[in-house]
Amino acid sequence: MNRPKKEPMRTCTGCRESKPKKELIRVVKEGDEVSVDFTGKKNGRGAYLCKNVECLEKAIKSRGLNRTLKISKIDNEIYEELRKQLEDGNE
Repeated sequence: MNRPKKEPMRTCTGCRESKPKKELIRVVKEGDEVSVDFTGKKNGRGAYLCKNVECLEKAIKSRGLNRTLKISKIDNEIYEELRKQLEDGNE
């Protein structure tokens, strides 16, 4: 008997809600490099964010991404790339 495939759940670092992985954006740290992972398949430690600017702002304010990725500083370029992606996607 075939069972339906279980949907992987992840927690948003901004709002701390658990959601299906497909609904979230992944930010990944590989070595010293932090980047936005649009495929969800890059190697490295991942952190997830909801696809809205409010969650990004909460994550920046609480330093949630820093904590999840276990690094002290994230370049503003990463935050700007995320913000642009979220604003473009919500039009």
